[in-house]
Amino acid sequence: MTSLGTASADPGEVATGRLYVGETRDGSQVGLPVAVVNGAIEGKTLYLQAASDGDELNGVGVLQRLVPRLDPTEISGTILIVGIVNYHAFQVAEHRNPIDDTKMNRAYPGEEAGTTSERIAAATFEAAMRADLVVDLHQGSTSRMIDETRVRCGTRHRLHDECLELAKAFDCGTVLDKKGPDGQLARAAPDEGVPTIDPELGGAVGFDEESITIGVTGVRNVLRHYDFLEGEAPMDPQTRASSFDQYGAPAGGLVDFEPELGERVDRGETLFTVTDVFGTVKERVTADSTGIFWRTRRLPQVATGEYVCSVGTDIDSY
Repeated sequence: MTSLGTASADPGEVATGRLYVGETRDGSQVGLPVAVVNGAIEGKTLYLQAASDGDELNGVGVLQRLVPRLDPTEISGTILIVGIVNYHAFQVAEHRNPIDDTKMNRAYPGEEAGTTSERIAAATFEAAMRADLVVDLHQGSTSRMIDETRVRCGTRHRLHDECLELAKAFDCGTVLDKKGPDGQLARAAPDEGVPTIDPELGGAVGFDEESITIGVTGVRNVLRHYDFLEGEAPMDPQTRASSFDQYGAPAGGLVDFEPELGERVDRGETLFTVTDVFGTVKERVTADSTGIFWRTRRLPQVATGEYVCSVGTDIDSY
């Protein structure tokens, strides 16, 4: 039998339950929704989690669609799942945990006796460390963004190649291979010897079905490549960026973008214009480097200096 929180499954079974991580202000228990998919045959362990940022919902959509389709009698190994990590932020549809104003994906590996976010991070990190592989499902918050997979351990890390292989198996088509900030699960888990990726499944307000479908396919690709399921992952070449150029608004007004998300842009090519409310162009911003048009703000109105968009740079293929 394999357990995660109150979910316990014998070989060939699926179970759901709660992983208790503290109490709310009225003394009620906080229980993260968890699932155990225990394959009929022994094998590796995969850990999946979603919504460590409370408004990044596409990962929850992936699990909602994926788990009912998993037949444990056809699986070798075990899948441990935490469906909603940032419980408090999810309840109010916010990015950060409102109890301690913390971005959960900066709290790993956590602290059992720490803040609310540190306690949740510690409990989910303990679950992740039971696995051979970790997939931490994210999205670009409510910005508009391409579908991509992030490798955050850094190119000099001893598990860099293993994390890249995991990203290639997931097969979003685009990879950001750039060392992430301290406190990210995709930084902390490789330090403990567990290859980890951080798929960023687009950006949306609510669910984006196209990105969710890419995520479901990506997890199934991972299950095939690492022999949880029969079959082979495509392992197609991925377009890789190792840096970003970020652009702010040189003037206030309304933003009009020239390229579409995911398109290649060349140095000197117009990225966006800022106009007044009557359409008069105030400023035109061009690309500093050749790259991929990666991410944009969702709302058109900007103040001077406000974030507008990002271009992925230092592009290659692997």
